[in-house]
Amino acid sequence: MSRHRSRTLGDRPLSPETLMMGYGYDPALSEGSIKAPIFQTSTFVFRSAEDGKRFFEVAYGLREKDPDEALGLIYSRINNPNLEILEDRLAVWDDADKALVFSSGMAAISTTILALSRPNDVVVYTAPAYGGTEYLFDRILPRMGVETVSVADCDGGEALTRAIGEAAAAAASRGGRLAAVYVETPANPTNQLIDLQAAAAAIRALGQAEAPPLVVDNTFLGPLWQKPLQHGADLILYSLTKYVGGHSDLIAGACMGRADLMGRVAEMRTICGTVTDPHTAWLLMRSLETLHIRMERSQRNAMDLVSRLRGHARIEAVLDAGGAESSPAQQAIFARQCSGAGSTFSLRLKGGEAEAFRMLNALRLFKLAVSLGGTESLVSHPSSTTHSDYSAEAKARCGIGDNLVRLSVGIENVDDLYADLEQALAAI
Repeated sequence: MSRHRSRTLGDRPLSPETLMMGYGYDPALSEGSIKAPIFQTSTFVFRSAEDGKRFFEVAYGLREKDPDEALGLIYSRINNPNLEILEDRLAVWDDADKALVFSSGMAAISTTILALSRPNDVVVYTAPAYGGTEYLFDRILPRMGVETVSVADCDGGEALTRAIGEAAAAAASRGGRLAAVYVETPANPTNQLIDLQAAAAAIRALGQAEAPPLVVDNTFLGPLWQKPLQHGADLILYSLTKYVGGHSDLIAGACMGRADLMGRVAEMRTICGTVTDPHTAWLLMRSLETLHIRMERSQRNAMDLVSRLRGHARIEAVLDAGGAESSPAQQAIFARQCSGAGSTFSLRLKGGEAEAFRMLNALRLFKLAVSLGGTESLVSHPSSTTHSDYSAEAKARCGIGDNLVRLSVGIENVDDLYADLEQALAAI
Protein backbone atom coordinates (compact mmCIF):
# COMPACT_ATOMS: atom_id res chain seq x y z
CA MET A 1 0.00 0.00 0.00
CA SER A 2 1.31 3.48 -0.85
CA ARG A 3 2.42 5.63 2.06
CA HIS A 4 -0.39 8.21 1.67
CA ARG A 5 -3.00 5.42 1.92
CA SER A 6 -1.58 3.77 5.04
CA ARG A 7 -3.43 3.98 8.35
CA THR A 8 -0.60 2.52 10.42
CA LEU A 9 2.91 3.44 11.54
CA GLY A 10 4.62 0.08 11.77
CA ASP A 11 2.28 -1.91 14.03
CA ARG A 12 0.63 1.22 15.45
CA PRO A 13 -2.85 2.18 14.17
CA LEU A 14 -2.94 5.93 13.52
CA SER A 15 -5.69 8.09 15.04
CA PRO A 16 -8.19 9.93 12.83
CA GLU A 17 -6.88 13.36 13.89
CA THR A 18 -3.42 12.34 12.65
CA LEU A 19 -4.73 10.92 9.38
CA MET A 20 -6.59 14.17 8.62
CA MET A 21 -3.25 15.84 7.84
CA GLY A 22 -2.41 13.76 4.79
CA TYR A 23 -4.41 10.57 4.33
CA GLY A 24 -5.48 9.88 0.75
CA TYR A 25 -3.28 12.59 -0.81
CA ASP A 26 0.07 12.15 -2.55
CA PRO A 27 1.94 15.48 -2.93
CA ALA A 28 4.03 13.96 -5.73
CA LEU A 29 0.93 13.96 -7.94
CA SER A 30 0.44 17.71 -7.47
CA GLU A 31 3.85 19.33 -7.95
CA GLY A 32 4.81 18.61 -4.33
CA SER A 33 2.10 20.88 -2.87
CA ILE A 34 1.78 20.10 0.84
CA LYS A 35 -1.98 20.64 0.62
CA ALA A 36 -4.20 19.29 -2.14
CA PRO A 37 -4.87 21.95 -4.79
CA ILE A 38 -8.45 22.79 -5.76
CA PHE A 39 -9.23 20.76 -8.87
CA GLN A 40 -11.62 23.34 -10.31
CA THR A 41 -12.52 21.46 -13.46
CA SER A 42 -15.64 19.98 -14.99
CA THR A 43 -14.03 17.17 -16.98
CA PHE A 44 -10.86 15.07 -17.13
CA VAL A 45 -8.72 13.99 -20.09
CA PHE A 46 -8.40 10.25 -20.77
CA ARG A 47 -4.94 8.97 -21.69
CA SER A 48 -6.55 6.63 -24.21
CA ALA A 49 -9.91 5.56 -25.59
CA GLU A 50 -9.44 2.26 -23.76
CA ASP A 51 -9.13 4.13 -20.45
CA GLY A 52 -12.35 6.02 -21.13
CA LYS A 53 -14.17 2.76 -21.83
CA ARG A 54 -12.85 1.12 -18.65
CA PHE A 55 -13.70 4.13 -16.47
CA PHE A 56 -17.29 4.28 -17.71
CA GLU A 57 -17.78 0.53 -17.29
CA VAL A 58 -17.09 0.93 -13.58
CA ALA A 59 -18.88 4.26 -13.16
CA TYR A 60 -22.10 2.95 -14.75
CA GLY A 61 -22.00 -0.44 -13.04
CA LEU A 62 -21.32 -2.46 -16.18
CA ARG A 63 -18.61 -4.38 -14.33
CA GLU A 64 -17.11 -4.60 -10.85
CA LYS A 65 -13.98 -2.61 -10.14
CA ASP A 66 -10.89 -4.77 -9.70
CA PRO A 67 -9.58 -4.76 -6.09
CA ASP A 68 -6.49 -2.68 -6.92
CA GLU A 69 -8.09 -0.60 -9.67
CA ALA A 70 -8.56 3.13 -9.07
CA LEU A 71 -11.83 4.67 -10.24
CA GLY A 72 -10.68 6.74 -13.19
CA LEU A 73 -11.48 10.45 -13.24
CA ILE A 74 -14.28 11.23 -15.68
CA TYR A 75 -16.42 14.26 -14.81
CA SER A 76 -16.85 16.23 -11.59
CA ARG A 77 -20.49 15.20 -11.22
CA ILE A 78 -19.18 11.65 -10.78
CA ASN A 79 -15.80 12.11 -9.11
CA ASN A 80 -13.06 14.68 -8.53
CA PRO A 81 -9.72 14.47 -6.68
CA ASN A 82 -10.89 16.85 -3.95
CA LEU A 83 -14.02 14.78 -3.37
CA GLU A 84 -12.13 11.51 -3.31
CA ILE A 85 -9.58 12.72 -0.76
CA LEU A 86 -12.31 14.22 1.41
CA GLU A 87 -14.46 11.08 1.23
CA ASP A 88 -11.50 8.89 2.18
CA ARG A 89 -10.85 11.04 5.25
CA LEU A 90 -14.49 11.24 6.30
CA ALA A 91 -14.79 7.44 6.20
CA VAL A 92 -11.88 7.17 8.65
CA TRP A 93 -13.77 8.79 11.53
CA ASP A 94 -16.66 6.32 11.50
CA ASP A 95 -14.67 3.36 10.14
CA ALA A 96 -17.08 3.21 7.19
CA ASP A 97 -16.55 1.19 4.03
CA LYS A 98 -17.23 4.24 1.88
CA ALA A 99 -18.25 7.90 2.21
CA LEU A 100 -19.96 10.18 -0.31
CA VAL A 101 -20.23 13.96 -0.14
CA PHE A 102 -23.25 16.00 -1.26
CA SER A 103 -24.17 19.62 -1.94
CA SER A 104 -26.09 19.87 1.37
CA GLY A 105 -27.28 17.78 4.28
CA MET A 106 -30.73 17.58 2.73
CA ALA A 107 -29.19 16.48 -0.59
CA ALA A 108 -27.52 13.62 1.29
CA ILE A 109 -30.75 12.65 3.08
CA SER A 110 -32.99 12.92 0.01
CA THR A 111 -30.61 11.09 -2.32
CA THR A 112 -30.10 8.29 0.19
CA ILE A 113 -33.80 7.75 0.83
CA LEU A 114 -34.57 7.84 -2.90
CA ALA A 115 -31.89 5.21 -3.46
CA LEU A 116 -33.38 2.92 -0.81
CA SER A 117 -37.12 3.21 -1.45
CA ARG A 118 -39.63 2.59 -4.23
CA PRO A 119 -43.42 2.93 -4.59
CA ASN A 120 -45.47 0.81 -2.17
CA ASP A 121 -42.66 0.86 0.42
CA VAL A 122 -42.80 2.14 3.99
CA VAL A 123 -40.16 4.20 5.80
CA VAL A 124 -40.26 4.45 9.60
CA TYR A 125 -38.62 7.52 11.11
CA THR A 126 -38.20 9.03 14.56
CA ALA A 127 -39.56 12.42 15.58
CA PRO A 128 -38.73 15.14 16.27
CA ALA A 129 -36.26 15.48 13.44
CA TYR A 130 -34.78 18.34 11.46
CA GLY A 131 -37.55 20.32 9.76
CA GLY A 132 -36.35 19.57 6.22
CA THR A 133 -36.25 15.86 6.99
CA GLU A 134 -39.80 15.91 8.32
CA TYR A 135 -40.95 17.79 5.22
CA LEU A 136 -39.38 15.19 2.94
CA PHE A 137 -40.98 12.31 4.82
CA ASP A 138 -44.38 13.87 5.45
CA ARG A 139 -44.99 15.70 2.16
CA ILE A 140 -42.65 14.59 -0.62
CA LEU A 141 -42.30 10.81 -0.24
CA PRO A 142 -46.10 10.15 -0.07
CA ARG A 143 -46.44 11.84 -3.49
CA MET A 144 -44.07 9.17 -4.80
CA GLY A 145 -46.06 6.27 -3.34
CA VAL A 146 -43.84 5.78 -0.28
CA GLU A 147 -45.70 5.65 3.02
CA THR A 148 -43.97 7.10 6.08
CA VAL A 149 -44.57 6.37 9.75
CA SER A 150 -43.47 8.91 12.35
CA VAL A 151 -42.55 7.65 15.83
CA ALA A 152 -42.12 9.97 18.81
CA ASP A 153 -39.93 7.56 20.77
CA CYS A 154 -39.56 9.53 23.95
CA ASP A 155 -37.79 7.06 26.19
CA GLY A 156 -36.35 3.58 26.01
CA GLY A 157 -37.01 2.31 22.47
CA GLU A 158 -40.23 0.34 22.88
CA ALA A 159 -42.29 2.62 20.62
CA LEU A 160 -39.79 2.37 17.76
CA THR A 161 -39.48 -1.41 18.10
CA ARG A 162 -43.26 -1.74 17.93
CA ALA A 163 -43.53 0.62 14.93
CA ILE A 164 -40.88 -1.32 12.99
CA GLY A 165 -42.81 -4.58 13.39
CA GLU A 166 -46.17 -3.05 12.56
CA ALA A 167 -44.89 -1.17 9.51
CA ALA A 168 -43.14 -4.24 8.10
CA ALA A 169 -46.29 -6.34 8.51
CA ALA A 170 -48.49 -3.68 6.90
CA ALA A 171 -46.13 -3.28 3.94
CA ALA A 172 -45.86 -7.05 3.39
CA SER A 173 -49.65 -7.43 3.41
CA ARG A 174 -49.88 -5.31 0.28
CA GLY A 175 -46.76 -6.61 -1.44
CA GLY A 176 -44.41 -3.82 -0.34
CA ARG A 177 -41.38 -3.62 1.95
CA LEU A 178 -40.17 -1.77 4.96
CA ALA A 179 -37.49 0.10 2.99
CA ALA A 180 -35.58 1.82 5.80
CA VAL A 181 -35.65 2.82 9.45
CA TYR A 182 -34.45 6.41 9.82
CA VAL A 183 -33.24 7.67 13.19
CA GLU A 184 -32.06 11.10 14.25
CA THR A 185 -30.25 10.83 17.57
CA PRO A 186 -29.96 13.03 19.53
CA ALA A 187 -33.18 14.53 18.20
CA ASN A 188 -33.35 18.13 17.06
CA PRO A 189 -34.06 20.19 19.17
CA THR A 190 -34.91 18.15 22.29
CA ASN A 191 -31.72 16.02 22.49
CA GLN A 192 -33.85 12.91 22.91
CA LEU A 193 -31.76 9.76 22.36
CA ILE A 194 -32.80 6.67 20.38
CA ASP A 195 -31.43 3.25 21.30
CA LEU A 196 -29.65 2.13 18.12
CA GLN A 197 -28.95 -1.39 19.37
CA ALA A 198 -32.65 -1.90 20.11
CA ALA A 199 -33.59 -0.58 16.65
CA ALA A 200 -31.07 -2.89 14.97
CA ALA A 201 -32.36 -5.86 16.96
CA ALA A 202 -35.95 -5.07 15.95
CA ILE A 203 -34.91 -5.00 12.28
CA ARG A 204 -33.11 -8.35 12.57
CA ALA A 205 -36.17 -9.88 14.25
CA LEU A 206 -38.27 -9.15 11.15
CA GLY A 207 -36.62 -11.89 9.15
CA GLN A 208 -37.24 -9.80 6.01
CA ALA A 209 -35.37 -11.22 2.98
CA GLU A 210 -33.76 -7.85 2.31
CA ALA A 211 -33.36 -6.35 5.76
CA PRO A 212 -34.20 -2.62 5.81
CA PRO A 213 -31.10 -0.56 6.56
CA LEU A 214 -30.87 1.39 9.79
CA VAL A 215 -30.02 4.95 8.70
CA VAL A 216 -28.80 7.40 11.37
CA ASP A 217 -28.48 11.18 11.20
CA ASN A 218 -25.38 11.64 13.35
CA THR A 219 -25.00 15.40 12.90
CA PHE A 220 -25.40 16.43 16.56
CA LEU A 221 -22.71 14.16 18.05
CA GLY A 222 -20.67 12.84 15.15
CA PRO A 223 -18.11 12.00 14.31
CA LEU A 224 -16.42 12.32 17.71
CA TRP A 225 -19.05 11.56 20.35
CA GLN A 226 -21.18 8.84 18.71
CA LYS A 227 -20.27 5.96 16.35
CA PRO A 228 -23.55 4.52 14.98
CA LEU A 229 -21.93 1.80 12.87
CA GLN A 230 -20.62 0.26 16.08
CA HIS A 231 -24.20 -0.02 17.40
CA GLY A 232 -25.91 -1.68 14.45
CA ALA A 233 -26.43 1.17 11.96
CA ASP A 234 -25.89 0.53 8.25
CA LEU A 235 -25.65 4.11 6.98
CA ILE A 236 -24.74 7.42 8.64
CA LEU A 237 -25.86 10.83 7.41
CA TYR A 238 -24.33 14.21 8.21
CA SER A 239 -24.97 17.83 7.58
CA LEU A 240 -21.31 18.69 7.04
CA THR A 241 -22.41 22.32 7.26
CA LYS A 242 -22.40 21.89 11.02
CA TYR A 243 -19.46 20.57 13.07
CA VAL A 244 -17.39 19.11 10.24
CA GLY A 245 -17.43 22.36 8.25
CA GLY A 246 -17.54 24.19 11.54
CA HIS A 247 -17.12 27.80 10.39
CA SER A 248 -20.64 28.69 9.13
CA ASP A 249 -19.24 29.37 5.67
CA LEU A 250 -20.28 26.38 3.56
CA ILE A 251 -23.18 24.00 2.84
CA ALA A 252 -22.56 20.27 2.39
CA GLY A 253 -23.68 16.82 3.48
CA ALA A 254 -22.43 13.24 3.60
CA CYS A 255 -23.56 9.63 3.63
CA MET A 256 -21.30 6.77 4.66
CA GLY A 257 -21.51 3.15 5.64
CA ARG A 258 -21.86 -0.33 4.20
CA ALA A 259 -20.30 -0.86 0.76
CA ASP A 260 -23.30 -2.50 -0.97
CA LEU A 261 -25.70 0.21 0.17
CA MET A 262 -23.24 2.96 -0.70
CA GLY A 263 -23.13 1.65 -4.27
CA ARG A 264 -26.85 2.34 -4.58
CA VAL A 265 -26.48 5.80 -3.06
CA ALA A 266 -23.56 6.59 -5.40
CA GLU A 267 -25.66 5.64 -8.43
CA MET A 268 -28.47 7.95 -7.32
CA ARG A 269 -26.03 10.80 -6.58
CA THR A 270 -24.51 10.53 -10.06
CA ILE A 271 -27.89 10.65 -11.78
CA CYS A 272 -29.46 13.32 -9.53
CA GLY A 273 -26.29 15.42 -9.61
CA THR A 274 -26.35 16.15 -5.88
CA VAL A 275 -22.56 16.05 -5.46
CA THR A 276 -20.74 18.97 -3.84
CA ASP A 277 -18.23 21.16 -5.67
CA PRO A 278 -14.40 20.97 -5.52
CA HIS A 279 -13.95 24.23 -3.60
CA THR A 280 -16.38 23.18 -0.86
CA ALA A 281 -14.63 19.81 -0.66
CA TRP A 282 -11.30 21.63 -0.27
CA LEU A 283 -12.73 23.79 2.53
CA LEU A 284 -14.02 20.68 4.29
CA MET A 285 -10.58 19.07 4.12
CA ARG A 286 -9.19 22.17 5.80
CA SER A 287 -11.85 21.97 8.50
CA LEU A 288 -11.22 18.28 9.20
CA GLU A 289 -7.71 19.14 10.39
CA THR A 290 -9.12 21.04 13.40
CA LEU A 291 -12.36 19.09 13.90
CA HIS A 292 -11.34 17.36 17.13
CA ILE A 293 -9.98 20.59 18.67
CA ARG A 294 -13.13 22.57 17.86
CA MET A 295 -15.55 19.88 19.01
CA GLU A 296 -13.65 19.26 22.24
CA ARG A 297 -13.53 22.98 23.11
CA SER A 298 -17.16 23.66 22.25
CA GLN A 299 -18.34 20.64 24.24
CA ARG A 300 -16.30 21.73 27.26
CA ASN A 301 -17.89 25.19 27.03
CA ALA A 302 -21.39 23.73 26.66
CA MET A 303 -21.08 21.41 29.65
CA ASP A 304 -19.81 24.31 31.77
CA LEU A 305 -22.86 26.36 30.77
CA VAL A 306 -25.23 23.44 31.39
CA SER A 307 -23.93 23.02 34.94
CA ARG A 308 -24.32 26.75 35.65
CA LEU A 309 -27.78 27.06 34.09
CA ARG A 310 -29.36 23.98 35.66
CA GLY A 311 -31.73 25.12 38.38
CA HIS A 312 -31.73 28.77 37.25
CA ALA A 313 -34.78 30.67 38.46
CA ARG A 314 -35.88 31.56 34.91
CA ILE A 315 -35.38 28.07 33.47
CA GLU A 316 -37.83 25.18 33.70
CA ALA A 317 -35.46 22.51 32.30
CA VAL A 318 -32.10 22.08 30.60
CA LEU A 319 -32.23 19.50 27.79
CA ASP A 320 -28.79 18.01 27.16
CA ALA A 321 -28.19 14.51 25.77
CA GLY A 322 -28.36 11.98 28.62
CA GLY A 323 -28.16 14.79 31.16
CA ALA A 324 -29.14 14.91 34.82
CA GLU A 325 -32.74 15.93 34.03
CA SER A 326 -33.32 13.12 31.53
CA SER A 327 -34.92 9.79 32.46
CA PRO A 328 -32.95 6.78 33.70
CA ALA A 329 -33.65 5.07 30.36
CA GLN A 330 -32.19 8.03 28.47
CA GLN A 331 -29.14 8.08 30.73
CA ALA A 332 -28.62 4.36 30.14
CA ILE A 333 -28.73 4.83 26.35
CA PHE A 334 -26.24 7.68 26.63
CA ALA A 335 -23.83 5.61 28.73
CA ARG A 336 -23.96 2.76 26.23
CA GLN A 337 -23.98 4.72 22.98
CA CYS A 338 -22.23 8.08 23.41
CA SER A 339 -18.83 9.26 24.59
CA GLY A 340 -19.88 12.90 24.98
CA ALA A 341 -22.96 15.12 25.01
CA GLY A 342 -21.75 17.55 22.36
CA SER A 343 -22.31 21.30 22.43
CA THR A 344 -25.93 21.77 21.34
CA PHE A 345 -28.59 21.80 24.04
CA SER A 346 -31.95 23.43 24.71
CA LEU A 347 -33.60 25.39 27.49
CA ARG A 348 -37.25 25.31 28.50
CA LEU A 349 -37.91 28.73 29.94
CA LYS A 350 -40.57 29.56 32.49
CA GLY A 351 -43.18 31.22 30.32
CA GLY A 352 -43.94 31.08 26.61
CA GLU A 353 -43.07 32.77 23.35
CA ALA A 354 -43.04 36.28 24.79
CA GLU A 355 -40.50 35.32 27.46
CA ALA A 356 -38.40 33.41 24.95
CA PHE A 357 -38.35 36.34 22.53
CA ARG A 358 -37.35 38.78 25.27
CA MET A 359 -34.39 36.56 26.13
CA LEU A 360 -33.40 36.06 22.49
CA ASN A 361 -33.57 39.77 21.68
CA ALA A 362 -31.42 40.63 24.71
CA LEU A 363 -28.49 38.37 23.77
CA ARG A 364 -25.36 40.12 22.50
CA LEU A 365 -22.68 37.45 22.03
CA PHE A 366 -24.93 34.57 21.00
CA LYS A 367 -26.02 35.17 17.39
CA LEU A 368 -29.73 34.74 16.66
CA ALA A 369 -29.59 32.32 13.70
CA VAL A 370 -30.51 28.81 12.67
CA SER A 371 -27.83 26.12 12.17
CA LEU A 372 -25.32 24.87 14.72
CA GLY A 373 -21.81 23.52 15.13
CA GLY A 374 -19.90 26.66 14.12
CA THR A 375 -17.02 28.33 15.94
CA GLU A 376 -19.44 31.05 17.07
CA SER A 377 -22.31 30.51 19.52
CA LEU A 378 -25.79 30.51 18.00
CA VAL A 379 -29.30 30.55 19.47
CA SER A 380 -32.67 29.83 17.86
CA HIS A 381 -36.38 29.45 18.61
CA PRO A 382 -37.36 26.15 16.93
CA SER A 383 -41.14 26.50 17.34
CA SER A 384 -41.27 29.65 15.19
CA THR A 385 -38.44 28.82 12.76
CA THR A 386 -37.02 25.36 11.93
CA HIS A 387 -40.08 23.48 13.21
CA SER A 388 -42.72 26.11 12.43
CA ASP A 389 -44.55 23.81 9.98
CA TYR A 390 -45.26 21.29 12.76
CA SER A 391 -48.90 21.18 13.82
CA ALA A 392 -49.72 22.18 17.39
CA GLU A 393 -50.38 18.49 18.14
CA ALA A 394 -47.02 17.43 16.67
CA LYS A 395 -45.18 20.10 18.66
CA ALA A 396 -46.83 18.93 21.85
CA ARG A 397 -46.11 15.27 21.07
CA CYS A 398 -42.44 16.01 20.38
CA GLY A 399 -41.90 18.45 23.24
CA ILE A 400 -41.28 21.55 21.10
CA GLY A 401 -42.98 24.31 23.06
CA ASP A 402 -43.00 28.06 22.50
CA ASN A 403 -40.75 28.32 25.55
CA LEU A 404 -38.01 26.17 24.02
CA VAL A 405 -34.72 27.85 23.06
CA ARG A 406 -31.88 25.93 21.39
CA LEU A 407 -28.24 26.87 21.98
CA SER A 408 -25.24 25.86 19.89
CA VAL A 409 -22.17 26.71 21.91
CA GLY A 410 -18.99 27.81 20.16
CA ILE A 411 -15.36 28.19 21.17
CA GLU A 412 -15.46 31.66 22.76
CA ASN A 413 -14.51 32.37 26.38
CA VAL A 414 -17.08 30.49 28.44
CA ASP A 415 -17.31 33.13 31.17
CA ASP A 416 -18.22 35.72 28.55
CA LEU A 417 -20.91 33.41 27.17
CA TYR A 418 -22.38 32.83 30.61
CA ALA A 419 -22.43 36.57 31.32
CA ASP A 420 -24.40 37.05 28.08
CA LEU A 421 -26.93 34.36 29.04
CA GLU A 422 -27.28 35.79 32.55
CA GLN A 423 -28.12 39.31 31.33
CA ALA A 424 -30.50 37.93 28.69
CA LEU A 425 -32.34 35.76 31.22
CA ALA A 426 -32.61 38.78 33.52
CA ALA A 427 -34.29 40.67 30.67
CA ILE A 428 -37.23 38.25 30.79
